[in-house]
Amino acid sequence: MKSKEDVLDAAVKAVKHAKGYTTNVEFSAEDATRSDVDYLCRIFEAVIDAGATTINIPDTVGYAIPEEFGSLIKHIRERVPNIDKACISIHCHNDLGLAVANTLAGIKNGARRVECAINGIGERAGNASLEEIVMALRTRKDFHKCDTNIRTEHIYNTSRLLAHITGVPVQPNKAIVGSNAFAHESGIHQDGVLKEKTTYEIMTPESIGVSQSTLVLGKHSGRHAFRERLKQIGYELSEENLNLAFKRFKKLADKKKTVFDADIEAIIIDEILRIPDTYKLIYLNVISGSVTVPVATVQIEVGGEIVQEAGFGGGPVDATFKAISKITGTESKLVRYSVNSITGGTDALGEVTVRLEENGIQVTGQGADTDIIMASAKAFVNALNRLEYRKKHPIVIQ
Repeated sequence: MKSKEDVLDAAVKAVKHAKGYTTNVEFSAEDATRSDVDYLCRIFEAVIDAGATTINIPDTVGYAIPEEFGSLIKHIRERVPNIDKACISIHCHNDLGLAVANTLAGIKNGARRVECAINGIGERAGNASLEEIVMALRTRKDFHKCDTNIRTEHIYNTSRLLAHITGVPVQPNKAIVGSNAFAHESGIHQDGVLKEKTTYEIMTPESIGVSQSTLVLGKHSGRHAFRERLKQIGYELSEENLNLAFKRFKKLADKKKTVFDADIEAIIIDEILRIPDTYKLIYLNVISGSVTVPVATVQIEVGGEIVQEAGFGGGPVDATFKAISKITGTESKLVRYSVNSITGGTDALGEVTVRLEENGIQVTGQGADTDIIMASAKAFVNALNRLEYRKKHPIVIQ
């Protein structure tokens, strides 16, 4: 076991050695927040004299409380006589959920370099979240009196890229970059945001690279938000139809937490407008495996006539969609395909959602079946029927 003097001597030697390779040397005092403060100041003074240009003060195990961490930074600034020759850096962990708060307290007391991570990733509970620190400094510049040069409009895409690379998803209620960060469900909040965004948004979604706020429709949503969402997805109903649709929406919202665009479209098209089907799926047979090229044979009723086609693809769903596309002649682009399990067990009922786009028109189709390929075919045909209706009718529907 080394004595304090042995450790100090080793630190000085290490800095001098590093100085022989670069002019920029950072010295980090592991577990600084649980160390003897007087000794910490001694060792910082010594390593700065030895050539360290940055001293790092880490809260290695996320033990500190913001007030005490800020006081530690202030104390070091006041007690280390040559501190002006080095940049104070901080590195906070999130074991108590205080990494960002501690980092901001450190900045307030003189730290000018921050070690952090996109999405707050890191060992154990993670590190201080870069996006939260950056936007806290930007949003409350009046309090912190400092900012970064980070181009914040790239924050959201960077977060998504990292989640894709690591396979670690961002939790929906994560500050700044979570899918719910700019989502509003409360009827009062939705009405306020629609009239004046700053009522319930302290920063704009555009500032981090998100195109717009999301009004999450649920049982607390009001008519104003519902009407606004209808306009966003391309429908403007008469008062009579709006009342019918809103009544049906509230009934559905009582059964499920969140009502999606696809649900609203189903209410409007299938219940309020009751459009006829252009295409009706009659038959589907798929052959697929590890040693065969996937092929799908599909029969669809079009205008009272049954048409059959086969399609090859990279997988059974791809082959099915290609066969359906041959029959319908669709030029639409598949922009979304998702599968969810409605029930549990090996015989689970699967729900497929597809979103198609053609000439600026976007529609969503859904299908459910214990056979996920059949569910996919149902969803695709359902979307094509909605697309045909939207192509034949104006967007504004009275």
